[in-house]
Amino acid sequence: MSKTYPVVLCFSGHDPSGGAGVQADIETLTSHHCHCVSVITALTEQDSRDVKKMLPQTPENIISQANTLFDDMPIAAIKIGLVGHHETAQAISSILQQHPEIPVVFDPVLAAGGGTSLANAQLLEAMTEFLLPYTTILTPNTMEARQLTKLDELDACGLALLEKGCQYVLVTGSHESTPHVENRLFHKQQMIEVFSWNRLPYSYHGSGCTLASSIAGLLAQNLDGFSAIAEGQDYTWNALNFAYKVGKGQHNPNRFFWVEGRE
Repeated sequence: MSKTYPVVLCFSGHDPSGGAGVQADIETLTSHHCHCVSVITALTEQDSRDVKKMLPQTPENIISQANTLFDDMPIAAIKIGLVGHHETAQAISSILQQHPEIPVVFDPVLAAGGGTSLANAQLLEAMTEFLLPYTTILTPNTMEARQLTKLDELDACGLALLEKGCQYVLVTGSHESTPHVENRLFHKQQMIEVFSWNRLPYSYHGSGCTLASSIAGLLAQNLDGFSAIAEGQDYTWNALNFAYKVGKGQHNPNRFFWVEGRE
């Protein structure tokens, strides 16, 4: 009897450099013994340093591709990464509304690692209106949490994002100037946990994609929300700890670090 693999649907951008986007999703979910299916939200021109160009795909194609996948296989979890355009947010929302039973992990990508903005005010509003109410676990970094809420204090950001409809909000702290990386988890109108991680020395391409995909894969494996969030962080930290460099910019997470550990 053949083994079955939970299916995770990723709405993600295409990164030609292979560090982030759908390639990061596929590597992460394969590492979690899941099967990744994907709908590309935007093509990009980018390298390990920054995004130079973004080409959003049409809402019609996004909806059609997703519906085709849902008609063919059981989707156990959904991961959303780069949205890129307000009409894309609406298209994805229409899919989520048809499948309210499926957990959704949303990494609200608002800027490239090199600093290029990937979201305007219209897209921020669309994310808030059309995606956050259907999000099981939101994984913004501190900069994204502040942009989405227009607030400065991180606890206030987390609580405000819960009020917008998310069930869990994990605000990651790698952009803050703290000795350790502190990730704050919010659930049921309160902060319930602060996860502390040793700060690693480099900047990493696709770390947010890795975290969100890991959590989605663990949810697809039937872990509860808190456990998936905790284990997803551990997996991501190790992927960053074993990172490697292929270009002139950021390091790439090694999403198969556990294989090397056996050698």
